[in-house]
Amino acid sequence: MGVTPDDQMDPLDFLSRDDLLNYFHRKKTEISCIEEPHTFLSQLRDHDLVPEDLYQMVIKMRNKERKQKGVYDILDWVEKERGQCVERFWRCVFQDHIMLKYPVFRILRNSFLDGSYKFSQTVPDTEDADKNETESVQKEEKKIKGKKGRGKRKKSVEETEEEVEPGPSSCSTPTRKKTATKPIFHSPLKKGQKAEIWTWDLYKTTLPVICGNKKATLHRGKLAKGIECILYKGQWLTPNGFEKAAGKGSHKNWKLSIRCQKTQLQKLIEDGHLQCPRMKRQYNRKNRRLLFPDSPSESSSSGSMSLLSSIDMGELSEDQEEEGEEDGEDRTEEEDEDEEEDAEPVDMSEFKAEVLPVSCGSVTGELYTKRFTGGSRSKSIRTEERWFTPEEFVMQELTLTEKHWKKDILCHGKTLSYLVKKKILYIHSVLCKCNCCRPNDPLAQNNDDVCFICDSDGDDDRDLVCCDECPRAFHQDCHLPSTHSDTSGDKWMCTFCVWKVNHPMWTRMSQDEALNCPVNQNIMNCEYLLLCLYKEDVKRVFTYDPVTSVPGYSRVISNPMWLERVKAKLQGNMYNTVGEFVDDIRLIFQNWQTFNRDKDDGMFGARLSEIFEQKFLLSFKIQ
Repeated sequence: MGVTPDDQMDPLDFLSRDDLLNYFHRKKTEISCIEEPHTFLSQLRDHDLVPEDLYQMVIKMRNKERKQKGVYDILDWVEKERGQCVERFWRCVFQDHIMLKYPVFRILRNSFLDGSYKFSQTVPDTEDADKNETESVQKEEKKIKGKKGRGKRKKSVEETEEEVEPGPSSCSTPTRKKTATKPIFHSPLKKGQKAEIWTWDLYKTTLPVICGNKKATLHRGKLAKGIECILYKGQWLTPNGFEKAAGKGSHKNWKLSIRCQKTQLQKLIEDGHLQCPRMKRQYNRKNRRLLFPDSPSESSSSGSMSLLSSIDMGELSEDQEEEGEEDGEDRTEEEDEDEEEDAEPVDMSEFKAEVLPVSCGSVTGELYTKRFTGGSRSKSIRTEERWFTPEEFVMQELTLTEKHWKKDILCHGKTLSYLVKKKILYIHSVLCKCNCCRPNDPLAQNNDDVCFICDSDGDDDRDLVCCDECPRAFHQDCHLPSTHSDTSGDKWMCTFCVWKVNHPMWTRMSQDEALNCPVNQNIMNCEYLLLCLYKEDVKRVFTYDPVTSVPGYSRVISNPMWLERVKAKLQGNMYNTVGEFVDDIRLIFQNWQTFNRDKDDGMFGARLSEIFEQKFLLSFKIQ
């Protein structure tokens, strides 16, 4: 049997980590252009090169351009966070099943074998790629430079489509008509063509720009929305801000001072290659400043973050929405936000609470702002039944045909998109490692972070026990009956859920029949009523012995009673009938009313007394 060159040697054995990492850095964009990247990303995840949450984030993207951008962000993350594993990366993508599905990796492997990978280490930037052409090509470009750009641009695009794949380097997936035998190390241009990179598929999202001698990256989508769109030294700037940073602020015309390949942005906007919003209601100075604000207070809060984190906050968090949105829909959403801005003044104090009421159609819930940092990925909205992510919550409203959580979920009449824009709600980067964005136990997000009864969290001495049927969590001694640590590993239902399941099966009765029932046959109802009172007594006024906490109480009340004493008597089997249990509960509120006869505090006891009577009638199905 013959031996192929691939079997004779492994090129990775002869290369240093720096060589492998440098080549990886040069080829990230090319690799990100592969079609159907699911298998490729799964391979990276299976080799522990990509975290599960980032993998799931990109896999769920349906929009092709966003998915390509997501693949690039993953590769960028691998370079920064897994640089020491670059050899493992190349070995896992050079496996047969990967090279069979993605021929680009076979081309890259061949470049290691024949040594041509070294050329990529000295490849100039994309803006200067045409310098690799011969001097005759440069002279030809100078001759045609003065001609009108529109017709020439059309010809360039047509010739590029006919002769080569779009992209500034070797094609990501070879065409079926011809097979590439060697990687290409120059821009895909014929001699005499101008490198108009704004027409390439690779630059559909971003463009390299320059102002003076300062280079930066222009984000097309952000420019179209009229927000900070130029990334310069890790900070998002407005075009005006970048113009000032480049020392050209005196020009006061960024469309002319900022260029892409020596072409002014004004020209690209006029020719339709860039979209820039027109100034709305120019008579209003306030609205004029909303487009490309210059002041530091209006600059992006993500300015100090890295490129990946900034893009993650701006784009990857939106990828969990409807991925197939068209530009027209985006403009409609922006117009909706403008309408919210133009509405009558909003009392921002309504949004200062840590728990905000939200609704989507007829579905209501509570949004916990501390949990919202994960955006669409975090379970931050609680209903009586469970915790939902914003995406899951909006799906509960069946009457909506097109569901967009940012604009369909309302809080005090305002969309979540509005609250994010006003920085009432914050969304962290998908790479954020804080406990809210990446909890140690993801299943813990299915339950509350605090005890349902005492509203305090768990600590080293008092762990929370989570119900497997509802979102509630309890301290072991706060729940009735008390739970035990040796059963915490089993599936467990709280008293509220057990009561809810059994209540429909109980028969109706009169009040006298209920009061005369034996307690030992109605322990669940009594425990349920006690838990309801513990929950409502947020001030802990009726929980503990008032003689020790309320001055002068013993001089007025001769027979004090409190919830902890009722609990002890119930657990000690000291009640014979339900009536005895109910009498002690009523005595608590009668004593409080007597002691506070001339005080406003008596109203609090009256309210809890009314709640108990309603729960008592409901629990025993009293007619």
